Amino acid sequence: MLIRSWDRGDEAEWRAWLAEGRDFGLLAANGPPGEGPVLVPTHFLLDAGRGEILLHLAAPNPLLAAVRADPAVTLAVTDDYAFAPGHWRGEPGTPTSFYASVHFHCTAEPVEDAAGKAEILNRQLAHFQPETPDVRVVPGEGPLGRQLPGLCGLRLTVREVRAKFKYDDKKPAGEQYALAQRLAERGQGLDAAVRGQVLRRNARRAGRTSGRAADPRP
Repeated sequence: MLIRSWDRGDEAEWRAWLAEGRDFGLLAANGPPGEGPVLVPTHFLLDAGRGEILLHLAAPNPLLAAVRADPAVTLAVTDDYAFAPGHWRGEPGTPTSFYASVHFHCTAEPVEDAAGKAEILNRQLAHFQPETPDVRVVPGEGPLGRQLPGLCGLRLTVREVRAKFKYDDKKPAGEQYALAQRLAERGQGLDAAVRGQVLRRNARRAGRTSGRAADPRP
């Protein structure tokens, strides 16, 4: 992923963005020679304190074979995206895509023992299903415990995080505000979320460079 100096996201920014509820991404592993990467859409649990990501897959999932052959993986989370027509952006009138994307480059370790898999599932349940604290996985017990042989856990140790918030930060503030207005007028898909990112990044840049208050225009 190409990251320009003006659209690089720092750690505080991408952590806050993920904490808004973004816990679903695309996990990629290196496939066999000549077959390309293996991709799996999946929920995940980020443990920031330990620098690791936890998830589970069905035992027959081909990504697991790829991980056993090469543990280097990437988990990508992308959201708040929209297409911007060229006539919205001033000269030279080049259309572009706006989006936020965080890539975790990791080393993956399959977790295949029953206790380890149960621990991962219980931590995921606590995160994704907090309204049922009594539902927990015990190896060999209950419907969930008896399904453990058909699952494999994955523990991803994070080696590098690369974050990109591509919202025309290189443009003058006036052009960004005009763009935000056009997004509000179009109002389709994720335009409202993208508009929020454009205004947030603009205010952040203004505060960092001059200490001026953000333009209050809608």
